[in-house]
Parts: sequence; C-alpha cells; structure tokens
Amino acid sequence: MTPRLSVVVPFYGVGEYLGDCLESIARQAWSDFEAILVDDGSPDDSAVVAKEFCSRDPRFRLIQQDNAGPGPARDAGIREATGEYLAFVDGDDLVSRYGFAALVRTLDRTGSDIAGGNARRFNNSFGVRPSWLHKQPFARVRHATHVTEFPDLVLDRMLWNKVYRRSFWTEYGYTFPPIRYEDYPVALKAHLDAVTVDTITQPVYYWRERESGESITQQKFQLGNIRDRVTSAGMVVDLVEDDVPVVRRRVHAHLAQIDVLTLVSAFGSVPSEDEQALLDLSRELLDRLDDDVLAATHRYDRIQHAALRSGDVELLRRLADFRNSGGLRGGARAVPRPRRSRQLDYNYPGLGESAVPQALYRLREQDLTLATSVREVSWVDGKLSVKGTAEIRHLETLRTSTLEVALAVGETTYPLDVRRYNALDLHGDKTLVGFEVLLDRELLGQCTGAPAHFEVRMRSGRRERKGMLGGQGPGSPGWPPGAWIDELNWIQPGPGKYGWFSLRRLTDPCRLTAVEQTADELVLHGRASFDQPELYLSRPVVGGEEEVPLEIDGRDFTARLPIQDILAAANHDDPFGQRTTRVFRMRGPGGEQRVLLWTASDSAVSRVVDDRVVTLTRSTGGYVNLHESPIRTTAVAAVVEGNQLTVRGSEGREVTFAWRRYLADSDEHLDVACRRTLTAEGWSAAVDVDALVPVTAVQVSVDPLAALADWILFATPADGAAHAVQCEPFLCSRLPLAITHGSHALAVRPHAGTLHVEVR
Repeated sequence: MTPRLSVVVPFYGVGEYLGDCLESIARQAWSDFEAILVDDGSPDDSAVVAKEFCSRDPRFRLIQQDNAGPGPARDAGIREATGEYLAFVDGDDLVSRYGFAALVRTLDRTGSDIAGGNARRFNNSFGVRPSWLHKQPFARVRHATHVTEFPDLVLDRMLWNKVYRRSFWTEYGYTFPPIRYEDYPVALKAHLDAVTVDTITQPVYYWRERESGESITQQKFQLGNIRDRVTSAGMVVDLVEDDVPVVRRRVHAHLAQIDVLTLVSAFGSVPSEDEQALLDLSRELLDRLDDDVLAATHRYDRIQHAALRSGDVELLRRLADFRNSGGLRGGARAVPRPRRSRQLDYNYPGLGESAVPQALYRLREQDLTLATSVREVSWVDGKLSVKGTAEIRHLETLRTSTLEVALAVGETTYPLDVRRYNALDLHGDKTLVGFEVLLDRELLGQCTGAPAHFEVRMRSGRRERKGMLGGQGPGSPGWPPGAWIDELNWIQPGPGKYGWFSLRRLTDPCRLTAVEQTADELVLHGRASFDQPELYLSRPVVGGEEEVPLEIDGRDFTARLPIQDILAAANHDDPFGQRTTRVFRMRGPGGEQRVLLWTASDSAVSRVVDDRVVTLTRSTGGYVNLHESPIRTTAVAAVVEGNQLTVRGSEGREVTFAWRRYLADSDEHLDVACRRTLTAEGWSAAVDVDALVPVTAVQVSVDPLAALADWILFATPADGAAHAVQCEPFLCSRLPLAITHGSHALAVRPHAGTLHVEVR
C-alpha cells in the first residue's frame, strides 16, 4: 500500500548521530510513511547504521550514490518517493513525535500546498532552545496564508520543518542546485509558487548545533563555501526581482542581515591570498541589494558596507575581529567628538579614518536608551528582593547619577527605596549600575490579578531615560520563587507583557499543598478555589486530557496518581530529552478553570522505575508539572564552602563527574574531574574552585562581558556516553550562586536546564 508521507533523509559523515535521527522518525505518531535514506558517499560508518535500521524496519530503505552534495542527494530521494506528501530530514537532526501528524492533518483540512512548523536548536551542553530564525514565521497558527500576505515567511529558508504536497512539488519540478546553501532558493520559490501555505506554532523539528554553542565564527569561511553562499543568494534575489515590493524588500533585508553579515565576518579569518576574492564576492552580493534596505540596517553593518565599497581590507579585518569577538554585545562605549565634547561617537574600528564616512560613527540621542536587567529574585524575611542593573546604553554610569524605581499597579505608582551598588555593566566595568529594591507584604498587597511592573527612571549627567524593568537573566529571574503574603494571597513574579518583569497577586488559587509517596502512587494534596472541583491532566503540545479521580473534603482534595499508569501513558513530545510533560487544570461547576499552583515544599518529588523517572515539579511560572523521562543525572543543590564547590543530586548515582569546558568554536574540550561521594540520600560532586580558573586566565575577547571560561557539569556512566547534568527547577530558583576567588568572580547558573559555572 502506498504510504501517504515520504520522508527523504540525505546523509554524509553523520554516523555518530544518524541512529538517533532514524529512531526519531520511526517513533512518529504518524506511522503511514516511508523513509528514503540517501547515502551521499559517506566516508564513515553512516551507511552501516542505515543498513542495520532498514533491516529491522521495512518502512526505511536505502539508496547509495557517489558524493554529490545534499541537493542532488535530496533529488535522488525524491525520485524514489511514492507518497502523497513529501518531507525532508537531515541525518544529524531529530523530528518531534507529533510534528508530521500535525503538518499532514493541517494540509488535509485546508488543501494548502505547504505546511510548516517551528524548530528548536539543541545539543548536549545547552539543552533545547528556540530557533530564532523560525520564531517570527511560526509565532502563530495561520491557515491558507501566503508570503505576499505574511512576508515574514521569507525567513523560512530551510526545507526540513515542512511537509509539501507531492503533486505541488511535481507540478513545479523543483530540483536543487549542486551547491551548498541549496535549500533557500527552493524553499523560497515554493513559497512564491504556492497557492496557500499553513503555519503552526508547534515545534516539529530539532536542529542540532555543535557542543561549543552557536556563534558567527562557526560559519564555514572557506572560499568555496563563500562562493556557494553568494550564488545561492543571487538565485534568491533573482526570484523576487519582479515580485511584490514588500516581499522583495523583506528578502533583501534578510540577505543583508544573514548573508552579507557572514561575508563581512569572514574577513576575520580568511587567508590573505583569498582576501581579494572575498572582497569581490562580498561586493557582488552587496551591489544587488536595494540601497534603501541597506540604509536601514544596524549602524555597524553600514560601516562594514562602506569599508567594502572602499576596498579597505585591513579595516574590514579589524571590523570583523571586533564583531566576531563580541564587541557589539554591550554596545561600544561612546567617546566625545573632538572639539565638540557634548556630541558623541561610537568607538568602533575606523573612527577618525578616511575609509568610511565619519557620519556613520555619530551617536544619536535616541541611541542612548535605558538598559535594564533582572539578576536575582528572592524572598528575604518576608520581603521580595529584586536585584538588577540599570544604565544608559553607551554611557559611563557616574557616581552622581540618580536612579528611581517604582512599582506600577494599574495607573498607580508606588516609589521604592533603592539600594545601589557596583556591578558589571554592559561594557565589562564595575560601575554603579546595580540596584536592589525590597517590597514588603503591605505593598505587595496592592498588586492585583493583572501584572504589576517596575518603572525605572535614570539620570546621568544631563541625560534622563525611563522605561520598564526587563531582561530576566538565567536562574531565579527565569524561575522566580513565589510566596504567600497572607493566608489567601500569593505573589508570583515572572515575565509579563513585552518581556517586562511583573508581579501578579493570585487570590485563593487552586494549589498543591503537599505530596506523599506510597509504594505505588504519588499522592497529591491541595485546595481548590471553588466547590465541587474536578482535576484534569493535559498535554500542552499535542492536546488531550484525562480526568484524575479526587477525594474531596469541601474545597480540599486528594488525588492519587498510580506510577505504572503514568509510565504506561508516556508518549514523549521532545525527541532529544524524550520527556512527556503534563500539566494540571482544575474546573468548577460553573465552568471556572484554573491551573494548579505549586505551594508545597521547595523540592521536586521523583520516583525511579527501571530506566525511567516520574517527577512532580514546578514550571517557570510556578505551576505544577508532571514529567516522565529517562533517568537524568539531576542536580538539586549547589553550595560553596571555602575553596570547594559541591553539587548534590539524587538520580544518576553510578556515574563519574567532571566540569567540562569546550574550546572556542570547537567540540574539543577540557575536563576537571570532581570528587564523588555517595550517601543514602544521593550523590555529591566536589571540585576546588581554583581548578576552574584557567591558568592562562587572560581576557582575549573584545567582548567585555565574555567569560574567561564557561564550565558545564557532565556525568559519565560506565558506557562512556557523557551527558550534561540537569538543573532541577527548584535549584534554578535559588541560583545564581556567586563565588569570589581572588581577583576572579564565578557564578553557578542554569542554562537551558543544564548547570554551568561562568568565570570572569
């Protein structure tokens, strides 16, 4: 019987990852598929992995060819495909369990030619994070739209997060050019040719990145790659030459933001003998983009464009080095213009030189915006402590500066006492940017169910700026702890509108008050906001819910969750973490519905069964989550005593521990072994703090905020498959942990669920 979906998987040199990729396809909820695996002359054991998989799953079949590149490999797979729909997966990536099902079903409903979904970036060191490239195109569900109606679809330059109607693909006869960056010309032409397109917000694809993280310097700067990129971009420009102006402009802006940026960044590493060729290629692409689009780019981009046009390769190299090393992260410190001390310039490479118009270095008043961050959120003697930073971008924060912070509740503002202190500013200097405000219970009682925010007003010299407090960092700002302010009212901090830091008062919320474990069950005790409550478990990604029986005493309730039932219902949505997440909702007789708030103890409850673990814990917003996942080595506490940093946990006892640091732009790493101790309660991993300070701890980056070292705690079981230690949510809410070691400052923080130590 002909399958409805054909999945084409080209691969080359990905033997380490191919098995996981194919497993994620095999586990699809949409089972009516065929997978055509295309070995593009792979030099490693990828073909062996593929053949073994095909031998045990008849839905998979393998074809092999001499190396021709990913485009021709996809074409070869398409020729063998027989399905009604067509999808693509790269051999080192993963697909979510319900992704294909969601995309096929929306096409069945709407009759559109293409359906696309969101993507996630992932690796072992940093966990799973959103893909910023896909954030805008897939921010909301859109049925039967088109790139002319929704121009942000031009950002959707990959093939693998979509399902195509095969008849549409065949009608237009798409083939891939035999170059790298072959996907964008095909993906964009399909968007232009389609009658309608569907978008969904659900993550359907997991895109692997290298363990050292993503940075511009990871790009392939070899000249052959650069030529292919320019060829691909030129094909894209040709596609929109006579198209709707808004689409043309959006494409040109995207190429300026991504592709031109890559070319000018290449001057930081290109060999001298290739500089002229790189200059010619960069100018070729730049000359094809609209001047009005280029004029609207970032000021630093325009400086690099001007340096390109002037042909000043030496300046281009300095500009690339500055950018690639993070010089723009905090925004360069402003410098007074000669003989006009009240006017300011950006202190970028090329200032005062003739190659670039000096007007591009001039700093405008509107560029001097207020920058804020939230660094730590905690409860101190019944008061809410919020620590953060505030400064005016590009300016030094003077001792004579003033800072005002007020709590804004609706139209009413309440001025707060502000304690200021020296902290690291955007330029890497310790200046008077740090502040703390304390809110007592009486003031917190003024909050309502609507979010309350913090208004910040700063004056430095003759300049004054104001705005809302935002910029929540990792740790307690991302997992802020809530607390009762009286018997009925709970205050929950967290992100609000536009990313502003907010406070909400929850009056008599539906809440979890205690958890017990028996031999076979998790027993939940709680209180509802209404009479005759009902409790439901739902899955936020794929939908569906089930009612949980309750024992009710007025508004108090007890729920029993059999462990085996939880395990039997496991159906993970995340192909990397292989975790099933469910949330609790309570309903009343009048249709009221509330999410269940965690007000129980400040630690998660876990039960290990064979190789799986069931965990009851809190979400970032403080609500109750139920997770089922493989056993993960999880940290629940981190303390420093003298020169020793100790991390403690429960699951994952039969492992060794080491703090790992990846070398810049590489998957090579250094390890510092920990001293492991096992007790009845769990494990601990201890390390001397001075072992985490690099011997050659010299700031080599122009990024003033760059850490000297970023260590990740890894656990290695007997089979040698090291994995990053997870950071339990309640530990996240107590971090960062600051450590002072001589002239160095260390901070223990969570990043995307894993535990890190940053050294400065």
